[in-house]
Amino acid sequence: MRDEVVGPAGPTTATRMDKFTRQMLEETGLLGMIGKAERGPAAIEAIKDNKAVYLMAVGGSAYLVSKAIKASKVVGFADLGMEAIYEFEVKDMPVTVAVDSCGTSVHNTGPAEWRVRIGKIPVNAG
Repeated sequence: MRDEVVGPAGPTTATRMDKFTRQMLEETGLLGMIGKAERGPAAIEAIKDNKAVYLMAVGGSAYLVSKAIKASKVVGFADLGMEAIYEFEVKDMPVTVAVDSCGTSVHNTGPAEWRVRIGKIPVNAG
């Protein structure tokens, strides 16, 4: 018997869920979401307004993510199967905070920071 609680747990592209983010956060009390893509302005605003977080996992990391899940239960939309809302008990899950509870998105701050860092790298034109 395999020792995974849920089997491979690959993140989905969260952007397609942006139009449902506010409703899910406000009607379920959801504290956080996991996906693998950046979130749009409406989703970021909903995350901020509800003091939630968006965690990003690397695509292709389904095995590593599944190893961090210690317990799982469906808490909403069971009829959607893999798209249902699950409550996970996790330990050392390999995710990054991509949008924090204040609405700060790494997809905005990261490129700005790297533009500054890259701009300081000397270019050898010779």
